[in-house]
Amino acid sequence: MSGSREIELKFLCDPNDLGAVLAAAPDGDDDSRELISVYFDTPDLTLQKAGVSLRVRESKGRRILTMKRGEGLAREEYEAPLEGEAPNGEFAPLRAILSEDDAAALKPAYNVRVTRRQRLVKYGESEIELALDQGEVSGGVRVSPISEVELELKSGQPSALFDLARDLSKFAPLYLSFDTKSARGQALVAGQTVEARRKEKVKLAKTATAGEAFQAGARNALGQIAANAAVLREAPSPEAVHQLRVAARRLRSALATFRAVVEDPAYRPVKDELRWLAKSFDHARNLDVFATEVLEPAILMATPPAGLPALVTAVAEAREAARKAAGETAASMRFRTLMIDATGWVETGAWLTGEVAREPARAFAARTLDRRLGKLLKRGRKLAARDDEARHAVRIEAKKLRYAAEGFGGLWPEKKADRFVDRLKRLQDELGALNDIATAEPLLATLALSPEAAYAAGELEGLRLARKPKLIAGAAKALDRLAQAKPYWG
Repeated sequence: MSGSREIELKFLCDPNDLGAVLAAAPDGDDDSRELISVYFDTPDLTLQKAGVSLRVRESKGRRILTMKRGEGLAREEYEAPLEGEAPNGEFAPLRAILSEDDAAALKPAYNVRVTRRQRLVKYGESEIELALDQGEVSGGVRVSPISEVELELKSGQPSALFDLARDLSKFAPLYLSFDTKSARGQALVAGQTVEARRKEKVKLAKTATAGEAFQAGARNALGQIAANAAVLREAPSPEAVHQLRVAARRLRSALATFRAVVEDPAYRPVKDELRWLAKSFDHARNLDVFATEVLEPAILMATPPAGLPALVTAVAEAREAARKAAGETAASMRFRTLMIDATGWVETGAWLTGEVAREPARAFAARTLDRRLGKLLKRGRKLAARDDEARHAVRIEAKKLRYAAEGFGGLWPEKKADRFVDRLKRLQDELGALNDIATAEPLLATLALSPEAAYAAGELEGLRLARKPKLIAGAAKALDRLAQAKPYWG
């Protein structure tokens, strides 16, 4: 049995572009083979819950048992030759995860069958294995196609992977993916369709450093961006637009929260490109919110405003155009470059050598959260008497605190963190509704409405404005409750 750290990047690539990738790659010895992999788990998915994949791969008459664990650029990998067809409890890495009963209950969960074209290349001072996989993952009667490019570092510096990826992406669209074949198989068996991906809780060890905490949150956000971009390229939806925008803002907020840890020459370019990405989806998201929060209830009114059908049509046409633009952004060269550059910086940036990155995350988090909470409460004084612009500034501070509070939550007891975040959510909801009212007029001004549609829009906005005093009072009350809450990090 061998144990090592697998360092690799994975990209989605159209099957028609795989040949261009291979042609653009440095020269090297080629190999082509069929790989048949059977992935195993217990009936109650013990390995999946532990973030572990276990497979038996057959190629050229040999079977290899492989276990992988971890997130990010580098993952733990354990391999051993296998005489039979299924793993057993004698595989040492499994004994730390599974009981004897669980090991005995291991069963095939899904299969992956691919044709792999492989080349070992010399790139600068590094040696990299380029693999082009085309095939399918299957579970029961469900099947999902696979077309991927993998770059695995065999020797040298991890930054070389990103440099080679940039070179290859000039010749074919390569979309960075954080979903492993095992993750795709798990989703397939669970019956999950291609759908928008919501954020997941950031997992942090209590002993994590500030740098490790940043990487965990950044990987989480980048994975959410990549997954929702894939949805937008395939079947654009309002929820995918929303979730990609949320992920981009989360990551940009993390850069601000961890600025003392991660600021280096690449910091500003990455932050600026994330700002471009989030703003690229603002128009589509604002239209979706207007349609859902204003038009849908209006249609159900006993006496809808005159001109409502014209307004509904105008907004629907604008939404369709904005959604198409969102898909084009998610497929653009600028987006693909951003994902490679941002991930490369998170995993190999110069900031990793700084002393602050090695500070205990709990100490850094407590200091940072205290500062963010203090800033929010200061900006929120006499909230009911403030204007729209001032309330918007409070909303931004609340959002920054929420993202930070969620990101650091894993360092403290979960229930305490969740209670504090729930109070923040209530404040954010009230302030968000006020912001929607404030932004509706400039949004509608972009649509060049007909007189009939403009009349309906004016009547509906008048009804929304009537709710404004109640929302302001609700926001002030939510801020007071937050001020009275005991911080979970205290």
